[in-house]
Amino acid sequence: MKCYTDAKTYDNQTPSVVTIGTFDGVHIGHKKIIERLVESARRMNIESVVLTFFPHPRMVLQQDSNIKLINTIDERTQILKKTGLDSLVIHPFTKDFSRLTAGEYVQQMLIGYLNVRHVIIGYDHRFGRNRNSNITDLASYGIQNDFTVEEISKQDIDDVAISSTKIREALLDGNIVKANTYLGYNFMLTGKVVKGKELGRKLNYPTANLHIEESYKLVPKNGVYIVQSNIDGRTYFGMMNIGTNPTVNGTHQTIETHFFDTRFNLYDKKIQIQMLKRIRDEKKFNSLEDLQEAMQQDEDFSRDYINSLV
Repeated sequence: MKCYTDAKTYDNQTPSVVTIGTFDGVHIGHKKIIERLVESARRMNIESVVLTFFPHPRMVLQQDSNIKLINTIDERTQILKKTGLDSLVIHPFTKDFSRLTAGEYVQQMLIGYLNVRHVIIGYDHRFGRNRNSNITDLASYGIQNDFTVEEISKQDIDDVAISSTKIREALLDGNIVKANTYLGYNFMLTGKVVKGKELGRKLNYPTANLHIEESYKLVPKNGVYIVQSNIDGRTYFGMMNIGTNPTVNGTHQTIETHFFDTRFNLYDKKIQIQMLKRIRDEKKFNSLEDLQEAMQQDEDFSRDYINSLV
């Protein structure tokens, strides 16, 4: 898959079939749409293209928006690479871009930059300045400019929206297993390992303290989770605590992972951690000894669960 960070840089020598959307989560509902896109492109012997925008329009048009997304843009790209898609175009969303009229958008983006021949789009798709044009308008532009428009049904679009909502709700409730079922893969957190207070080291449970740069990334409910990560080509299992470390009167949220059966220095390394299952709520213990005993119980539970997966 080729990836472009601006539509104007797209190699448009070959005509394209395009679908447009956020595709946050790239879950099983999204993948059905992308499969249709890829199949259509192969049948027509042209390029399959997903057109998406970053930042998310709400981040630009609603400055106070506290929108949380299932994927960072890099994670979304990583997942889309596995779909058989030819090209991903991530076009910058700006206020100036939002002011393009429907006609300007079609001429500039779809025809000029992407050389479109066929568009696969949701029945409720809106575009152009103030989002004042719809799929009927797009079909009219298609007749005038020699491209066709294929509608994604209300049922399919609603399924996608419901799945996205259920995934976010499951993550905020800590139900990782449910979220992963809808996603079709393990939910992930990606970030750089930074120095923490090193409390885990004192308890014989050294942890990698993950800093996620993207403030819009949805982080699941505080608690203890079973996780896995591929580091330098090997898979490691462990347990993660998301929370404020109330036993030592912590004041801000941290994401700390203890990997089993290994000791390595991960400081300043960017890693991706996949979340498998939630064990329990974060809890304030009466002493560090009680906390250490709970961590041992968490480890025992995690190892039993991991062994059940093999």
